[in-house]
Amino acid sequence: MDENLFESLQSFLLQVPAISGPIATGVDEGLWWVKFKIDIQHPLAWQVVQELGHVVNYVSVYERLPTAFYPVSPPPYANGGPDEFLSWLIETKYPDFTPDLMKTWLEGRLLQPVNDETQWLSDDEEAD
Repeated sequence: MDENLFESLQSFLLQVPAISGPIATGVDEGLWWVKFKIDIQHPLAWQVVQELGHVVNYVSVYERLPTAFYPVSPPPYANGGPDEFLSWLIETKYPDFTPDLMKTWLEGRLLQPVNDETQWLSDDEEAD
């Protein structure tokens, strides 16, 4: 899989509040992955985790994507805490599901415009 196939997904993810680059990518036996940081100190970090978890892992009972979103880390006892060493991974479990398809699903299901942080606030947070 050509690295250029990741450009659209990477560009989209970097617009999401709390996600920062660089975004690492890889392909293993035709299955791709992207790995990135979410600033856990950002006020919208957990909304971002929740929204990505919803779309990537379980958009609906009838629309399950062949993808997974989860945290990854080197051994904390040998490195340090989550601010520096916690990363997040999106990977596919089906070779025909491309990074562009993942971007299309995220773009269609995440809050719009994705880079407008006010769209990510819950009703409770807006009232504060």
